Amino acid sequence: MEYGNQTLVKEFVLLGLSQKREAQLFLVFLFLLFYSLILPVNILIIVTIWNDPRLGSPMYFFLANLAFLDICYCSVTSPKMLSDFYYNQNTISYSGCMAQLFFLHWLGGSEVFLLLGMAIDRYVAICHPLHYTNIVSRPICSLMVIAFWCLGFIHSIIQVVLIVSLPFCGPNKLDNFFCDITQIIKLACTDTYDLEFFMFINSGLSGLISFTLLIISYLILLVKVRSGGTEGKSKAASTCITHIIIVVIMFGPAIFLYCRPFQESPLDKLVAIFHSTVFPLMNPMIYTLRNKEIKHAMRRMGRNVEVC
Repeated sequence: MEYGNQTLVKEFVLLGLSQKREAQLFLVFLFLLFYSLILPVNILIIVTIWNDPRLGSPMYFFLANLAFLDICYCSVTSPKMLSDFYYNQNTISYSGCMAQLFFLHWLGGSEVFLLLGMAIDRYVAICHPLHYTNIVSRPICSLMVIAFWCLGFIHSIIQVVLIVSLPFCGPNKLDNFFCDITQIIKLACTDTYDLEFFMFINSGLSGLISFTLLIISYLILLVKVRSGGTEGKSKAASTCITHIIIVVIMFGPAIFLYCRPFQESPLDKLVAIFHSTVFPLMNPMIYTLRNKEIKHAMRRMGRNVEVC
């Protein structure tokens, strides 16, 4: 049989997290509660940064974009997941599956590059403070964010184009609650060893290298900052520690999922749900809880709203 670019599978069956109705309804309640508490806070962070002139530095500009990316990233799979659990549906169309793949890796890739940009911002601020405003100006920051989105798009579209060209003619069950490359590839009616190895390099190995570089760079900056001992240095050290926490939360699950594409683990679904729905919304929260300027800005905005 000649497959070419023809796709015989029209939809995929998502086995989800549980087949028990009580467990599905409990998960709907749990995640709706989580989003009702965390999602508005992330929106508040963005509004606060964009409306407070005291938070006009590049660091907060990048943080607002990080919060926006995280909100978008969680919105790729969560609405579909909650709808499936509530209505007890477990299928997704072929086009819907490819759309999930594209947006997950576009937004995820863009966030990786954004975190690299935030590391560059901290390096310039700590190592070249006198030239900071000239090197990392608002126009340059805007161009960097646009470049990050473009690089994330390239990262994602390459994978989607390669997967769309695969023939899917038989098995269509995914042991997950959303579509991702590690499982979709295994359903293709052809030998995918070379493609899996490419995906490992594109998503897994590149993520591991980025994670290692970020951790090393922040540790070096932390050592440099700690040797200063002034109040300003203490604040910079706190910022570096916060960035390290966010990098670990962002990259840890991704490395677990994509650095071993040839193997499966019973923890895959648990790690995937935290990676795609829970942890991203918590990144800006962690940053806010460790940042006095943002908390003070939120209080000022609250007082202004009360006066109005």
